[in-house]
Amino acid sequence: MNKIINQLKGDKTIWAVIILLALVSFLPVYSASTNLVYTVGNGKGSTLVLLLKHFLHVIVGVVIVFLIHKLHFEKFKKYSIFAIWIIIPALLFTLLQGKTIGGANASRWLEIPFINFSFQPSTLAFTILMVYVARTLTKINETKYTFKDSVIQIWLPVGAVLIFILPSNFSTAALMFAMVFMLLYIGQYPLRYLGIVLASGVALLALFFVLAQAFPKHKTFSRVNTWVSRIENFTSDKPDEDKYQIENAKIAIAVGKINGVGPGKSIQKNFLPQSSSDFIFAIIIEEYGLIGGYVLVFFYMLLFFRFLIRANKITNLFGKLLIIGLGFPIIIQALINMGVAVELLPVTGQPLPLISSGGTSIWMTCLSLGIILSVTKREDEIAADLKDFQDKEAALQRLIEREVVVMKAENSEETLSQDEHKINDIKYSIRESLKQENELDNKGDSLVNGQNPMNAVINKK
Repeated sequence: MNKIINQLKGDKTIWAVIILLALVSFLPVYSASTNLVYTVGNGKGSTLVLLLKHFLHVIVGVVIVFLIHKLHFEKFKKYSIFAIWIIIPALLFTLLQGKTIGGANASRWLEIPFINFSFQPSTLAFTILMVYVARTLTKINETKYTFKDSVIQIWLPVGAVLIFILPSNFSTAALMFAMVFMLLYIGQYPLRYLGIVLASGVALLALFFVLAQAFPKHKTFSRVNTWVSRIENFTSDKPDEDKYQIENAKIAIAVGKINGVGPGKSIQKNFLPQSSSDFIFAIIIEEYGLIGGYVLVFFYMLLFFRFLIRANKITNLFGKLLIIGLGFPIIIQALINMGVAVELLPVTGQPLPLISSGGTSIWMTCLSLGIILSVTKREDEIAADLKDFQDKEAALQRLIEREVVVMKAENSEETLSQDEHKINDIKYSIRESLKQENELDNKGDSLVNGQNPMNAVINKK
């Protein structure tokens, strides 16, 4: 176990929250999947198969986090340049021929032939776009640039991505624009440029709605009426499918009370069409009560504060923008999902990160978290190297001080030894002189034991 833990580099708190949320997801997904057997599988299949599918998604997601966090985060600068020009044609292709999969929040999906695998390109585009904007903003901040330069390097790719996502997924496009806006503000992009971009964005969105009213039957604008009706229904009591889902979600929350009805005992999961994805938070509260809901909110808030703390400590601008651009959307998605369940927000179709079923959402969330952990890993390595250097400097200083003390002691002993030699030489010379005098005068006084030689010399004289 210690060997496995030692392999997990970077922020340990973020790692702990990822693993805990992944483990927590199994029970509510398994419980809510009974409804999917009938809504998606037409009564065929089993909840065990759906649980195994979710288990596979989670395992692959954890592997993605582990592999990505091993890479140096600076490498993503280079990767984002190629990825942004790959994802834009993929988004365009999805917009032109993408299909809607029943029971999967009615978003545009792209199916990969031969392997029978479908995924939502907009979620991948979100991660790629955040990395690309962080990279470009870091680069242009090193030189002087004009608004025209930033339009070419930033806003053309951003605009292309948003335009191709907007017709099928307004909430994701709006969240992406908001996050790009936040990154540019934090990256000290000139405020007057931000004002121009914001005004242009509002004007283009208004033009989009005008075209949607002029060509209501065109495929590109087929989702506009859905957005408008959701906003209208949110502000009124008009019954419809969204209102039906919200009412059942509120019933689930009311039934759950404080302690919940217990794992797997939810009733409203049989009435909520998206009980394992968009409205899984309501099922969690029904089964685990407000206590379970607050614990889940605590985990997301803990993740949010770790993002804030790590971003504040990092001096590298690119790393700071990566944590903010990739971490904050995870928390915002969680808050949107919870807000929809309690009718604080209109129905949007945003999943609950690391909890809701769905391979694409889990994997892209794990990709973002892997990049964030890569940043924190590198910063921890730098901090460890700095501490090691400081420890070595302190040890060297202690060694120098000890050597100085030893040298002073040796000099002191050497001086003392020289004085003793001088005294001994004087004593020897006196004794020799006395012996010579005694040899010359045999009648001379002899030394008495203990008599001072100097006295003998004086007496002799």
